[in-house]
Amino acid sequence: MPRFQITPEEQATLLALRAERPARSVAAMPPGTGQRVADAVARIVGSWRFILIQSTLLAIWIGLNITAVIARWDPYPFILLNLVLSFQAAYTAPIIMMSQNRASEVDRRNAESDYRINVKAELEIEALHAKIDALREQDILKMLGIIERLVEIRSG
Repeated sequence: MPRFQITPEEQATLLALRAERPARSVAAMPPGTGQRVADAVARIVGSWRFILIQSTLLAIWIGLNITAVIARWDPYPFILLNLVLSFQAAYTAPIIMMSQNRASEVDRRNAESDYRINVKAELEIEALHAKIDALREQDILKMLGIIERLVEIRSG
């Protein structure tokens, strides 16, 4: 048989959650300037448009240096190109990590809020079950009293 009575600890938790109103308490903190920049960089660098543009620029760079249309400023093995790409990776990787860390923090706060809302809902349902059971029990006692009076009247 399921348990529909809540313990005193659960009652205290429920009262705290009712006062807190967890469904309304998850206010997203506005991101700072650095966080907005990190999000913008991650959004740009993580797009197909960026990959296609960068691939095109790399192909042009390599093509111009192989065909010598313009003076070979970076002959094979393209050391300057490797330096530019390493520089780009060295700066974008930490910026992307900052954006991911902020996103995971927001996800963690949302998950915690969802958990608190679920606990509150569970406790509220158990409290409602207890109230319904109490009302049903009162109704049964009233009906028994009525039946007893009817029996007394009939046998009387």
